[in-house]
Amino acid sequence: MIELRNLSKTFHLKGVHKTIANNISAVFPRGKSIAILGRNGAGKSTLLRMISGSMEPDSGEIICHNSVSWPVGFGRGFHREMSAAQNIRFIARIYGVDTNDLLDFVEDFAELGKHFRLPIKTYSSGMTSRLSFGVSMGIRFDTYLVDEVTAVGDVVFKAKCNDVFSERLKESGALIVSHSRNFVLQTCQSGAVLEDGKLSYFEDIHDAIKAHEENMSGRFDD
Repeated sequence: MIELRNLSKTFHLKGVHKTIANNISAVFPRGKSIAILGRNGAGKSTLLRMISGSMEPDSGEIICHNSVSWPVGFGRGFHREMSAAQNIRFIARIYGVDTNDLLDFVEDFAELGKHFRLPIKTYSSGMTSRLSFGVSMGIRFDTYLVDEVTAVGDVVFKAKCNDVFSERLKESGALIVSHSRNFVLQTCQSGAVLEDGKLSYFEDIHDAIKAHEENMSGRFDD
């Protein structure tokens, strides 16, 4: 379970103020896949970053009663002078998981070949995304945070990503930011709509989609 208590966040840039969260309180139940819906710029990605701990709110608190991932596919945390293998060893120690098991899983999953032991600064963006997704799936979390990145690479690799993610969701929940109506319907049971700094939670994903579409004047994709 993840609790948001009186969460507030406002960005200030050149005299313009953008409120992402305005005293939000909400509870995301454990074990459910929940879509975070909202128009572009509403603050969905910012909300995930605050929940992951990579960004601080202005006020309020976030209480995680279970293990929560970093945003799946988020690759900026890698040390670019180190190889994938070296980064994975470091990550395994931080999260207290078996180093060899994580290495074996990611090396097989990411399909980087000899690049697996070369510095990440030599990788293409696609290779970095494959590595990042593999590491995200290689560690078991109670709740996965997903920001639009659920599949990378060619058709075969995308199917591989979807298969392993679906397998993880059999035992874990997720908070998912997506603009794909079909993906949300296939993956999520519940939803929350972020609009003008307010978050409305809906137990039924269909109700969440309806509320979002009303905000968007009937159009799901933004």
